[in-house]
Amino acid sequence: MPDKFNLSSRHGLQSPPTHAYAIVPSDSADLATPTRALNVSVSGAVRVSTLDGDDVVLHVAAGITFPVRVQRVWASGTTATGIVGLS
Repeated sequence: MPDKFNLSSRHGLQSPPTHAYAIVPSDSADLATPTRALNVSVSGAVRVSTLDGDDVVLHVAAGITFPVRVQRVWASGTTATGIVGLS
């Protein structure tokens, strides 16, 4: 499908994400692609490591796009399910 907006702007942090992927939380592996945002199907806690290395637990509501740049979603400390990364 042609993208009529492809040439009108650069892709940056203010533009909508163009890629979505399922995230399986892991205590040992970083994501293949850092996120620009997270979305969950069931609300709950999501333990993440940000790109700057902060380890924090976020409380994410189902269906809401939560803007955050993360390199890992941890299994321990995560209760939300159906986690999707947007980049």
